[in-house]
Amino acid sequence: MDEDSGGYGLIEEGALLLEGDRILWVGPEAQLPAHYAQAHRHDLGGRLVTPGLIDCHTHVVFGGDRAREFEMRLEGASYEEIARAGGGILSSVRATREADEAALLASALPRIDTLLAEGVTTLEIKSGYGLETETELKMLRVARRIGRIRPVTIRTTWLAAHAVPPEYKDDRAAYIRDVVIAGMESGHAEGLIDAVDGFCEGIAFSRDEMAQIFDHATRLGLPVKLHAEQLSDLHGAEMAAQHGAISVDHLEWLGQDGIDAMAASGTVAVLLPGAFYTLRETKYPPVQALRDAGVPIALATDCNPGTSPLTSILLTMNMGATLFRLTPAECLTGVTRHAATALGLSDRGQLKPGMRADLAVWDIQHPAELTYRIGFNPLHARFVGGELV
Repeated sequence: MDEDSGGYGLIEEGALLLEGDRILWVGPEAQLPAHYAQAHRHDLGGRLVTPGLIDCHTHVVFGGDRAREFEMRLEGASYEEIARAGGGILSSVRATREADEAALLASALPRIDTLLAEGVTTLEIKSGYGLETETELKMLRVARRIGRIRPVTIRTTWLAAHAVPPEYKDDRAAYIRDVVIAGMESGHAEGLIDAVDGFCEGIAFSRDEMAQIFDHATRLGLPVKLHAEQLSDLHGAEMAAQHGAISVDHLEWLGQDGIDAMAASGTVAVLLPGAFYTLRETKYPPVQALRDAGVPIALATDCNPGTSPLTSILLTMNMGATLFRLTPAECLTGVTRHAATALGLSDRGQLKPGMRADLAVWDIQHPAELTYRIGFNPLHARFVGGELV
Protein backbone atom coordinates (compact mmCIF):
# COMPACT_ATOMS: atom_id res chain seq x y z
CA MET A 1 0.00 0.00 0.00
CA ASP A 2 1.50 3.33 -1.14
CA GLU A 3 0.41 6.14 1.19
CA ASP A 4 1.45 8.92 -1.16
CA SER A 5 -0.64 8.27 -4.26
CA GLY A 6 -4.06 9.44 -3.10
CA GLY A 7 -6.63 7.59 -1.01
CA TYR A 8 -5.19 4.30 0.05
CA GLY A 9 -2.99 4.04 -3.04
CA LEU A 10 -3.41 0.28 -3.10
CA ILE A 11 -0.94 -1.63 -5.26
CA GLU A 12 -2.25 -5.04 -6.28
CA GLU A 13 0.35 -7.82 -6.43
CA GLY A 14 2.91 -5.37 -5.19
CA ALA A 15 6.50 -5.73 -4.08
CA LEU A 16 8.75 -3.88 -1.67
CA LEU A 17 12.53 -3.98 -1.93
CA LEU A 18 14.37 -3.32 1.33
CA GLU A 19 18.02 -2.48 1.79
CA GLY A 20 19.18 -2.31 5.38
CA ASP A 21 16.63 -0.31 7.33
CA ARG A 22 15.28 1.55 4.27
CA ILE A 23 12.77 0.98 1.50
CA LEU A 24 14.67 0.90 -1.79
CA TRP A 25 11.81 0.35 -4.23
CA VAL A 26 8.02 -0.13 -4.17
CA GLY A 27 5.57 -0.92 -6.96
CA PRO A 28 3.80 -3.73 -8.83
CA GLU A 29 5.90 -6.89 -8.73
CA ALA A 30 5.66 -7.14 -12.52
CA GLN A 31 7.56 -3.85 -12.77
CA LEU A 32 10.41 -4.84 -10.44
CA PRO A 33 13.62 -3.75 -12.19
CA ALA A 34 15.49 -6.68 -13.72
CA HIS A 35 18.68 -6.02 -11.77
CA TYR A 36 16.80 -6.77 -8.53
CA ALA A 37 15.51 -10.13 -9.81
CA GLN A 38 18.00 -12.12 -7.73
CA ALA A 39 17.27 -10.35 -4.44
CA HIS A 40 16.28 -12.55 -1.50
CA ARG A 41 12.49 -12.89 -1.44
CA HIS A 42 10.09 -13.08 1.47
CA ASP A 43 6.61 -14.12 0.33
CA LEU A 44 3.89 -12.43 2.38
CA GLY A 45 1.16 -14.55 0.86
CA GLY A 46 -0.79 -11.73 -0.76
CA ARG A 47 -1.38 -10.00 2.58
CA LEU A 48 -1.90 -6.25 2.95
CA VAL A 49 1.19 -4.22 3.88
CA THR A 50 0.99 -0.76 5.42
CA PRO A 51 3.56 1.46 7.06
CA GLY A 52 4.17 0.50 10.67
CA LEU A 53 1.65 2.26 12.88
CA ILE A 54 2.72 5.24 14.99
CA ASP A 55 1.21 6.20 18.35
CA CYS A 56 2.23 9.84 18.61
CA HIS A 57 0.74 10.75 22.01
CA THR A 58 1.03 8.48 25.07
CA HIS A 59 1.66 8.71 28.81
CA VAL A 60 2.32 4.99 28.97
CA VAL A 61 4.95 5.11 31.78
CA PHE A 62 3.27 5.75 35.13
CA GLY A 63 2.70 4.30 38.57
CA GLY A 64 -0.55 2.93 39.96
CA ASP A 65 -3.98 3.15 38.36
CA ARG A 66 -7.09 5.28 38.68
CA ALA A 67 -9.91 2.76 38.44
CA ARG A 68 -11.65 4.32 41.45
CA GLU A 69 -11.74 7.69 39.69
CA PHE A 70 -13.35 5.97 36.74
CA GLU A 71 -16.10 4.99 39.13
CA MET A 72 -16.30 8.54 40.52
CA ARG A 73 -16.84 9.98 37.06
CA LEU A 74 -19.65 7.51 36.46
CA GLU A 75 -21.14 8.63 39.78
CA GLY A 76 -21.23 12.21 38.49
CA ALA A 77 -17.91 13.86 39.42
CA SER A 78 -16.33 15.99 36.68
CA TYR A 79 -12.67 15.90 35.60
CA GLU A 80 -12.15 19.34 37.17
CA GLU A 81 -13.82 18.31 40.44
CA ILE A 82 -11.64 15.21 40.72
CA ALA A 83 -8.50 17.26 39.99
CA ARG A 84 -9.34 20.00 42.49
CA ALA A 85 -10.00 17.38 45.17
CA GLY A 86 -6.42 16.13 44.83
CA GLY A 87 -7.22 13.27 42.50
CA GLY A 88 -6.68 13.12 38.79
CA ILE A 89 -3.11 13.71 37.75
CA LEU A 90 -1.94 14.17 41.34
CA SER A 91 -2.95 10.66 42.37
CA SER A 92 -0.78 9.29 39.58
CA VAL A 93 2.02 11.61 40.70
CA ARG A 94 2.05 10.05 44.15
CA ALA A 95 2.23 6.52 42.76
CA THR A 96 4.87 7.42 40.17
CA ARG A 97 7.09 9.15 42.71
CA GLU A 98 6.96 6.06 44.92
CA ALA A 99 7.90 3.61 42.13
CA ASP A 100 11.52 3.01 41.17
CA GLU A 101 12.67 2.60 37.57
CA ALA A 102 12.36 -1.18 37.67
CA ALA A 103 8.76 -0.98 38.88
CA LEU A 104 7.82 1.62 36.27
CA LEU A 105 9.39 -0.48 33.53
CA ALA A 106 7.63 -3.65 34.68
CA SER A 107 4.24 -1.96 34.74
CA ALA A 108 4.74 -0.23 31.37
CA LEU A 109 5.91 -3.24 29.36
CA PRO A 110 2.53 -5.04 29.19
CA ARG A 111 0.97 -1.84 27.83
CA ILE A 112 3.82 -1.40 25.37
CA ASP A 113 3.62 -5.01 24.21
CA THR A 114 -0.12 -4.67 23.58
CA LEU A 115 0.51 -1.68 21.32
CA LEU A 116 3.33 -3.44 19.46
CA ALA A 117 1.09 -6.46 18.91
CA GLU A 118 -1.25 -4.18 16.94
CA GLY A 119 1.43 -3.05 14.50
CA VAL A 120 2.96 -0.07 16.30
CA THR A 121 6.59 0.51 15.33
CA THR A 122 7.09 4.06 16.66
CA LEU A 123 5.80 5.29 20.00
CA GLU A 124 5.91 8.59 21.85
CA ILE A 125 6.21 8.53 25.65
CA LYS A 126 5.75 11.62 27.83
CA SER A 127 6.86 12.38 31.35
CA GLY A 128 4.38 14.37 33.43
CA TYR A 129 3.55 12.23 36.47
CA GLY A 130 6.56 13.23 38.54
CA LEU A 131 6.16 17.01 38.81
CA GLU A 132 9.60 17.06 40.41
CA THR A 133 12.80 16.94 38.43
CA GLU A 134 14.15 13.55 39.44
CA THR A 135 10.88 11.67 38.94
CA GLU A 136 10.29 13.35 35.59
CA LEU A 137 13.77 12.28 34.49
CA LYS A 138 13.17 8.80 35.92
CA MET A 139 10.16 8.39 33.64
CA LEU A 140 12.17 9.37 30.57
CA ARG A 141 15.02 7.04 31.51
CA VAL A 142 12.48 4.22 31.61
CA ALA A 143 11.17 5.32 28.21
CA ARG A 144 14.67 5.21 26.74
CA ARG A 145 15.17 1.76 28.28
CA ILE A 146 12.01 0.50 26.56
CA GLY A 147 13.49 1.52 23.21
CA ARG A 148 16.55 -0.61 23.93
CA ILE A 149 14.74 -3.79 24.99
CA ARG A 150 11.78 -3.77 22.59
CA PRO A 151 11.76 -3.54 18.76
CA VAL A 152 10.21 -0.07 18.58
CA THR A 153 11.39 3.51 18.10
CA ILE A 154 10.70 5.58 21.21
CA ARG A 155 10.38 9.38 21.11
CA THR A 156 10.44 11.08 24.51
CA THR A 157 8.61 14.25 25.53
CA TRP A 158 9.24 16.47 28.57
CA LEU A 159 5.83 17.20 30.14
CA ALA A 160 6.69 18.62 33.55
CA ALA A 161 4.14 21.37 32.71
CA HIS A 162 1.31 18.86 33.19
CA ALA A 163 0.03 20.17 36.54
CA VAL A 164 1.29 22.17 39.51
CA PRO A 165 2.10 19.88 42.47
CA PRO A 166 0.81 20.72 45.95
CA GLU A 167 4.20 21.83 47.23
CA TYR A 168 4.23 24.65 44.66
CA LYS A 169 0.53 25.58 44.74
CA ASP A 170 1.34 29.03 46.17
CA ASP A 171 4.28 29.73 43.86
CA ARG A 172 3.61 28.65 40.29
CA ALA A 173 6.46 30.77 38.98
CA ALA A 174 8.92 28.89 41.18
CA TYR A 175 7.63 25.55 39.86
CA ILE A 176 8.10 26.67 36.28
CA ARG A 177 11.59 27.98 37.06
CA ASP A 178 12.86 25.23 39.38
CA VAL A 179 11.26 22.13 37.86
CA VAL A 180 9.87 22.72 34.37
CA ILE A 181 12.75 24.79 33.00
CA ALA A 182 15.64 23.62 35.20
CA GLY A 183 14.57 19.99 34.74
CA MET A 184 14.30 20.54 30.99
CA GLU A 185 17.91 21.71 30.97
CA SER A 186 19.03 18.66 32.96
CA GLY A 187 17.09 16.23 30.77
CA HIS A 188 18.38 17.85 27.61
CA ALA A 189 21.96 17.60 28.88
CA GLU A 190 21.40 13.90 29.63
CA GLY A 191 19.97 13.27 26.15
CA LEU A 192 16.56 12.28 27.47
CA ILE A 193 14.29 14.79 25.71
CA ASP A 194 13.14 14.78 22.09
CA ALA A 195 10.36 17.40 22.50
CA VAL A 196 8.68 19.63 25.10
CA ASP A 197 4.95 19.59 25.85
CA GLY A 198 2.53 21.19 28.29
CA PHE A 199 -1.13 21.28 29.33
CA CYS A 200 -2.67 24.66 28.54
CA GLU A 201 -5.97 24.69 30.39
CA GLY A 202 -7.74 26.41 33.27
CA ILE A 203 -6.76 23.61 35.67
CA ALA A 204 -3.16 23.55 34.44
CA PHE A 205 -1.03 26.27 32.76
CA SER A 206 -1.95 29.53 31.08
CA ARG A 207 -1.08 30.53 27.55
CA ASP A 208 1.53 33.02 28.86
CA GLU A 209 3.10 30.44 31.15
CA MET A 210 3.38 27.97 28.30
CA ALA A 211 4.87 30.64 26.02
CA GLN A 212 7.63 31.18 28.59
CA ILE A 213 8.34 27.44 28.70
CA PHE A 214 8.33 27.17 24.91
CA ASP A 215 10.73 30.10 24.59
CA HIS A 216 13.20 28.19 26.74
CA ALA A 217 12.70 24.97 24.78
CA THR A 218 13.40 26.85 21.57
CA ARG A 219 16.64 28.20 23.00
CA LEU A 220 17.67 24.60 23.69
CA GLY A 221 16.76 23.58 20.15
CA LEU A 222 13.89 21.34 21.28
CA PRO A 223 10.64 21.13 19.28
CA VAL A 224 7.42 21.90 21.12
CA LYS A 225 3.87 20.53 21.20
CA LEU A 226 0.86 21.27 23.38
CA HIS A 227 -2.24 19.81 25.03
CA ALA A 228 -4.76 22.54 24.24
CA GLU A 229 -8.42 23.37 23.86
CA GLN A 230 -9.56 20.14 25.54
CA LEU A 231 -11.91 21.68 28.10
CA SER A 232 -12.10 25.32 26.97
CA ASP A 233 -10.59 27.62 24.34
CA LEU A 234 -7.63 29.46 25.88
CA HIS A 235 -6.13 30.06 22.41
CA GLY A 236 -3.22 27.82 23.30
CA ALA A 237 -3.17 26.31 19.83
CA GLU A 238 -2.60 29.70 18.26
CA MET A 239 0.30 30.42 20.63
CA ALA A 240 1.80 26.97 20.06
CA ALA A 241 1.59 27.37 16.28
CA GLN A 242 3.30 30.74 16.55
CA HIS A 243 6.14 28.90 18.32
CA GLY A 244 6.34 26.41 15.43
CA ALA A 245 4.75 23.54 17.36
CA ILE A 246 4.96 20.19 15.59
CA SER A 247 1.55 19.25 17.02
CA VAL A 248 -1.32 20.49 19.13
CA ASP A 249 -3.39 17.76 20.74
CA HIS A 250 -7.01 17.26 21.93
CA LEU A 251 -8.59 20.38 20.30
CA GLU A 252 -12.28 19.84 21.04
CA TRP A 253 -12.74 23.58 21.70
CA LEU A 254 -10.40 24.77 18.94
CA GLY A 255 -11.51 28.02 17.28
CA GLN A 256 -10.87 29.39 13.82
CA ASP A 257 -7.93 31.51 14.96
CA GLY A 258 -6.15 28.40 16.16
CA ILE A 259 -7.01 26.51 12.98
CA ASP A 260 -5.64 29.29 10.81
CA ALA A 261 -2.44 29.52 12.86
CA MET A 262 -1.92 25.76 12.69
CA ALA A 263 -2.48 25.76 8.94
CA ALA A 264 0.07 28.52 8.49
CA SER A 265 2.72 26.77 10.60
CA GLY A 266 2.14 23.21 9.35
CA THR A 267 1.25 22.08 12.86
CA VAL A 268 -0.46 18.68 13.09
CA ALA A 269 -3.80 18.36 14.87
CA VAL A 270 -3.64 15.22 17.03
CA LEU A 271 -7.12 14.01 17.97
CA LEU A 272 -7.50 11.78 21.02
CA PRO A 273 -10.84 9.96 20.88
CA GLY A 274 -9.99 7.76 23.87
CA ALA A 275 -10.07 10.75 26.23
CA PHE A 276 -13.20 12.10 24.53
CA TYR A 277 -14.88 8.72 25.05
CA THR A 278 -13.69 8.15 28.62
CA LEU A 279 -14.70 11.63 29.78
CA ARG A 280 -18.01 11.35 27.91
CA GLU A 281 -17.40 14.69 26.21
CA THR A 282 -19.99 16.19 23.91
CA LYS A 283 -17.98 18.97 22.24
CA TYR A 284 -16.51 17.56 19.04
CA PRO A 285 -13.22 18.72 17.52
CA PRO A 286 -13.77 20.83 14.37
CA VAL A 287 -12.80 18.10 11.91
CA GLN A 288 -14.34 19.67 8.81
CA ALA A 289 -12.79 23.05 9.53
CA LEU A 290 -9.40 21.36 9.95
CA ARG A 291 -9.89 19.58 6.63
CA ASP A 292 -10.95 22.80 4.91
CA ALA A 293 -7.83 24.57 6.19
CA GLY A 294 -5.53 21.73 5.14
CA VAL A 295 -4.36 20.99 8.69
CA PRO A 296 -2.95 17.42 8.90
CA ILE A 297 -4.96 15.25 11.30
CA ALA A 298 -3.33 12.50 13.37
CA LEU A 299 -4.83 10.06 15.86
CA ALA A 300 -3.28 8.63 19.03
CA THR A 301 -4.29 6.54 22.03
CA ASP A 302 -3.38 9.13 24.70
CA CYS A 303 -2.73 6.03 26.83
CA ASN A 304 -2.80 7.28 30.42
CA PRO A 305 -4.10 6.06 33.78
CA GLY A 306 -6.92 8.55 34.21
CA THR A 307 -8.63 9.90 31.13
CA SER A 308 -7.69 7.41 28.41
CA PRO A 309 -6.67 3.98 29.74
CA LEU A 310 -6.47 2.82 26.14
CA THR A 311 -3.79 0.52 24.74
CA SER A 312 -5.30 -0.19 21.32
CA ILE A 313 -4.28 1.85 18.29
CA LEU A 314 -6.82 -0.12 16.22
CA LEU A 315 -9.68 0.81 18.55
CA THR A 316 -8.41 4.39 18.41
CA MET A 317 -8.86 4.30 14.63
CA ASN A 318 -12.40 2.97 15.01
CA MET A 319 -13.18 5.69 17.55
CA GLY A 320 -11.76 8.33 15.21
CA ALA A 321 -14.20 7.22 12.54
CA THR A 322 -17.24 6.49 14.71
CA LEU A 323 -16.98 9.45 17.10
CA PHE A 324 -15.27 12.10 14.95
CA ARG A 325 -16.46 10.98 11.50
CA LEU A 326 -12.98 10.63 10.04
CA THR A 327 -12.88 8.37 7.00
CA PRO A 328 -11.02 5.05 7.30
CA ALA A 329 -8.37 6.43 4.93
CA GLU A 330 -7.94 9.48 7.19
CA CYS A 331 -7.68 7.20 10.21
CA LEU A 332 -4.92 5.15 8.60
CA THR A 333 -3.02 8.24 7.48
CA GLY A 334 -3.57 9.60 11.00
CA VAL A 335 -1.61 6.75 12.57
CA THR A 336 1.08 6.65 9.88
CA ARG A 337 2.14 9.67 7.81
CA HIS A 338 0.53 12.43 9.90
CA ALA A 339 1.51 10.77 13.16
CA ALA A 340 5.13 10.73 11.97
CA THR A 341 4.93 14.45 11.19
CA ALA A 342 3.47 15.07 14.67
CA LEU A 343 6.69 13.61 16.09
CA GLY A 344 8.93 15.58 13.75
CA LEU A 345 9.88 12.40 11.87
CA SER A 346 10.07 12.70 8.09
CA ASP A 347 11.60 9.27 7.45
CA ARG A 348 8.63 7.00 8.14
CA GLY A 349 4.87 6.60 7.84
CA GLN A 350 4.84 6.06 4.06
CA LEU A 351 5.76 3.24 1.72
CA LYS A 352 8.13 4.96 -0.65
CA PRO A 353 11.85 4.79 -1.49
CA GLY A 354 14.10 6.26 1.17
CA MET A 355 11.64 5.75 4.00
CA ARG A 356 12.48 3.67 7.04
CA ALA A 357 11.43 0.05 6.51
CA ASP A 358 8.90 -0.11 9.34
CA LEU A 359 6.04 -2.24 8.02
CA ALA A 360 2.87 -3.87 9.32
CA VAL A 361 1.56 -6.97 7.53
CA TRP A 362 -2.16 -7.71 7.92
CA ASP A 363 -4.45 -10.69 7.35
CA ILE A 364 -7.14 -8.56 5.69
CA GLN A 365 -8.40 -7.88 2.19
CA HIS A 366 -8.93 -4.13 2.35
CA PRO A 367 -7.38 -1.40 4.55
CA ALA A 368 -10.81 -0.16 5.69
CA GLU A 369 -10.98 -3.31 7.82
CA LEU A 370 -8.37 -1.84 10.16
CA THR A 371 -10.81 0.91 11.15
CA TYR A 372 -14.05 -1.04 10.72
CA ARG A 373 -13.46 -3.93 13.11
CA ILE A 374 -13.87 -3.59 16.89
CA GLY A 375 -11.79 -5.73 19.22
CA PHE A 376 -10.16 -7.72 16.41
CA ASN A 377 -6.44 -7.68 15.67
CA PRO A 378 -5.51 -8.98 12.19
CA LEU A 379 -1.76 -8.30 12.48
CA HIS A 380 0.36 -11.00 10.83
CA ALA A 381 3.85 -9.54 11.30
CA ARG A 382 5.89 -6.39 11.84
CA PHE A 383 9.11 -5.32 10.16
CA VAL A 384 11.09 -2.82 12.22
CA GLY A 385 14.03 -1.19 10.51
CA GLY A 386 13.86 -3.85 7.80
CA GLU A 387 13.95 -6.75 10.27
CA LEU A 388 11.06 -9.18 10.72
CA VAL A 389 10.07 -9.26 14.39
